Amino acid sequence: MIKLAPSILSADFSQLAESVKAVENAGCEYLHIDVMDGHFVPNITFGAVVFEKLRKKSNMTFDCHLMIEQPDLYLEDFVKAGADIITVHQEACVHLNRTIHHIKELGCKAGVAINPATSPQALEYVLQDVDMVLIMSVNPGFGGQKFIPQSLDKIKKLKQMIDAKNYNVDIQVDGGVSVDNIHDIVTAGANIVVAGSAIFGKDNIQKAVSNLRDSAEQS
Repeated sequence: MIKLAPSILSADFSQLAESVKAVENAGCEYLHIDVMDGHFVPNITFGAVVFEKLRKKSNMTFDCHLMIEQPDLYLEDFVKAGADIITVHQEACVHLNRTIHHIKELGCKAGVAINPATSPQALEYVLQDVDMVLIMSVNPGFGGQKFIPQSLDKIKKLKQMIDAKNYNVDIQVDGGVSVDNIHDIVTAGANIVVAGSAIFGKDNIQKAVSNLRDSAEQS
């Protein structure tokens, strides 16, 4: 069964705690928290202080996606704030292997994200060290974008790379996920799916989550 990771980038920022509780009550396993610095991506969201406050409101797995430059400078802050998984961008890390091991030394699971223009082959020599790979199916920085169809081929290639070495690595997909494409995303090999407007953009969150699961698991 897939795991759903609602992205609070699409939630009502004036009612974050209530939004987090709503998706947890709907059965979502992960909470995807996009941290943006206005440099690596053209937007600014929130930092470790907000993260820490939300941590006290939920028992979900906190999935921290750092879309920032020089992520190594902030790893300890997010670990202290309660992150379970920290994902950094391959494109933002000068010494990716070192960053991955730093995350693990701090007691977190380590993820690596790749942008739409980055090939899965760029991760060939770190796959054995990571817990998760995040394939961005939109260009990072904004919610509500359309899914890039070529992402399906990237998911398949990454899945083949993982299976060929028998690695235990989750594949997460983020960007433009909807009831119309989640089945194809899961069939291609993803097992953790980030959804923003497809969950928080609906009037009934419980129903939105149920619809996504049903679509993902259809035969």
